[in-house]
Amino acid sequence: QIFGSWLSDPAFEKSCYDTKYIAHVLADIGIEFNGIKEDVLLQNYVLEAHRTHYIEKLSYNWLKFELQAEEVLLGKGVKKKTFSEVDILSCAKFAMERSYVGAHLSDLFCGLIEKDPNLQKIYREIEMPTSRVLFRMEQNGVLIDKQLLAKQTAELQAKASELSKKAETIAGEKFNLASPKQLGEILFEKLGVLMNGKPSKKTASGNYSTSEEVLSELALDYPLAKIALEYRALTKLISTYTEKLPTQISPRDGRVHTTFEQAVAVTGRLSSTNPNLQNIPVRTPEGRRVREAFIAGPGKKIISADYSQIELRIMAHLSGDKGFTEAFKKNQDIHRATAAEVFSEPLEAVTPDQRRIAKVINFGLIYGMSAFGLAKNLNIDRHDAKNYIARYFQRYPGVSKYMEDTRQHALEKGYIQTVFGRRLEIPELQASGARKAAAERAAINAPMQGTAADLIKMAMIAVQDWLQKENLESKLILQVHDELILEVPDKEVEVVKKRLPEIMSSVAELHVPLIAEVGVGENWEAAH
Repeated sequence: QIFGSWLSDPAFEKSCYDTKYIAHVLADIGIEFNGIKEDVLLQNYVLEAHRTHYIEKLSYNWLKFELQAEEVLLGKGVKKKTFSEVDILSCAKFAMERSYVGAHLSDLFCGLIEKDPNLQKIYREIEMPTSRVLFRMEQNGVLIDKQLLAKQTAELQAKASELSKKAETIAGEKFNLASPKQLGEILFEKLGVLMNGKPSKKTASGNYSTSEEVLSELALDYPLAKIALEYRALTKLISTYTEKLPTQISPRDGRVHTTFEQAVAVTGRLSSTNPNLQNIPVRTPEGRRVREAFIAGPGKKIISADYSQIELRIMAHLSGDKGFTEAFKKNQDIHRATAAEVFSEPLEAVTPDQRRIAKVINFGLIYGMSAFGLAKNLNIDRHDAKNYIARYFQRYPGVSKYMEDTRQHALEKGYIQTVFGRRLEIPELQASGARKAAAERAAINAPMQGTAADLIKMAMIAVQDWLQKENLESKLILQVHDELILEVPDKEVEVVKKRLPEIMSSVAELHVPLIAEVGVGENWEAAH
């Protein structure tokens, strides 16, 4: 409290490591943290997104100074102390060293960033303002319907129990479906299931692998593998969300407060932890029902807005392919347009199955999918898959050229860039064999995923600026990949519903239109 007025005064500029975390700590004791000039964590993230950013590592790597680790001062596990239990001089030395190192690192990183206008833009205009928006979102939190989650838990447990009984019927004996060891023994020893026509071998641990990849391959031919996959999906929903979320509700305001990790993903994407609200499954009815428990407060609605086919639009922009860009400019269904090209059919004659194939090709190729992968995904002959890809590239030569140029640039330089200049290093390009092939595929997708990450951050900043400027009560509460979720008072629903997609669509100009679609509902699922 001694430094309260200095910390809250915007006239006094501060440089720190992880300013968002510090802002939360100070908010908990009633101090507003203002005057943030530099953030060492974000500086290093912009410079070296592919490395870890712990201050101890940065101190040693850049300054050759070995910082004392927190666990050395406080201990760990059940014996871990709080700072108030450690003598004041030890605490002062610990804090002083970190302040000293932080100041030197900040000056050093500032100099490096200032040399590159692209990095300067990413840091000053995207990452730093995003950090402040994320702080507000984390403070806002999201309201959860505990009763609905309790009901869902009971229903999911009943379904899981049914699946367990079905598995025991197939196995002809009682066993624990949740045990990978027991499942492996039933599948590969008792039932004699074959992997690629051969008996499965035990791993180094002495057990059979029953990973998701293995079970997914077996599920096409063996009902027990399919049941095991469904069982795992249900029990994961229970343990991660329907049972756990109610325990994570803050007693302070009755809301769940996730932490958005800004300096983790190499591509610039945000991630969410404690709890992870970005990985709720949306392809299953059970997963979508979990989102029904994310509700608006009394007299309010949830509004969701997400970018439509953002990575494909970025591909059109980056490749400059005439056919691809024209389809978006004419506001055509891109998958139907692709099907028309690949199957040489008039747009109106495209069948649902042809559109489905085109959709898999569109999304598969931007993630570097091979003919083998496409054949497996569509359950078709590899020769047919190869022909589909060949026809696709004949019709969209700009896409083919972009992918090859990007691959070559990545191999020569070791990195690629987003539309806005974010630099994405891909060290695995120096590897060989399968690791190098995977890195080349990542290099093709990274500019699209990275640009999409930049766009959603720019949208968050613009939306938050608008909410403040108009003095609205509406609050940003979640960000999930290409989607923004707000909690909006009923009296502001119409204005937010109108302006939100307009703001999101105008944060940048690409060669094709940016489209944001908006929905309103009592809960997240209803609004999506």
